[in-house]
Amino acid sequence: MRCPKCSYVRLPSDSHVIKGICPACGIAYEKWKKQQKSQASIEESIKAGEVYGGHFQIEPDPSFSLLHGLKRRLTEVPEQVELRAFWGSAGLFVAFFFWGWSFILGGIDWQSIGGSFLHNANLPFHEFGHVLFSPFGRFISILGGSLFQVLMPLGIMIAFILHRRDNFSASIMLWWSGQNFIDISPYIADAPYRAIPLIRGLGDDYHDWGNLLSMIGAVDQATTVARVSFGIGTGFMLLSFLWGGYILYLQKQNLE
Repeated sequence: MRCPKCSYVRLPSDSHVIKGICPACGIAYEKWKKQQKSQASIEESIKAGEVYGGHFQIEPDPSFSLLHGLKRRLTEVPEQVELRAFWGSAGLFVAFFFWGWSFILGGIDWQSIGGSFLHNANLPFHEFGHVLFSPFGRFISILGGSLFQVLMPLGIMIAFILHRRDNFSASIMLWWSGQNFIDISPYIADAPYRAIPLIRGLGDDYHDWGNLLSMIGAVDQATTVARVSFGIGTGFMLLSFLWGGYILYLQKQNLE
């Protein structure tokens, strides 16, 4: 047998040395081979990372770090939560949960959606959106009403996350954006008919979605676009339920 370390070939005269031991350098053949495999594995690992203080450390995946940081930010809660504040948030969650389902189960129905007081609360933001986007041309100016209506709550949501570090309130803002997507869905579906009454008695020539879909030749797709808007709104609301509920669960662990 040839020694894997020094290449000495065992001779008949080496019978006095135990089998598996090299008579020349004294290593145990199999043990030495295992050590070499282990050393090779460590060297390969070192090529992929660095060793600090005897601990192996792999270079972090940037995408993993980003997702981890985002998850940590979106699930951040105070280290101590007051009991009164917790139950106040829990009450709000229950109210918005059932209110949200009333919109979701009601479907694309102008009477129920337009009859909600929240529609009148959304309307000033819709009108401001037309003014805000007016410098960008007629199409964007018309679209700006609905666009600002759904983006404004998302902007407040980001402010709650980054500046206030209040993820529960941020989840309510996600709910509100979802409700706005639902709010505009009957307006979109009405594009071929222009039957929904407009503010200040404006004629059907001012129907936002009737004009928008006419400008791109998609009036016959109004129902599909309305369903997409309603679907996005439903998705946002469901996400807000999951997010807000999980934040409450985490807050409960930190009750004073």
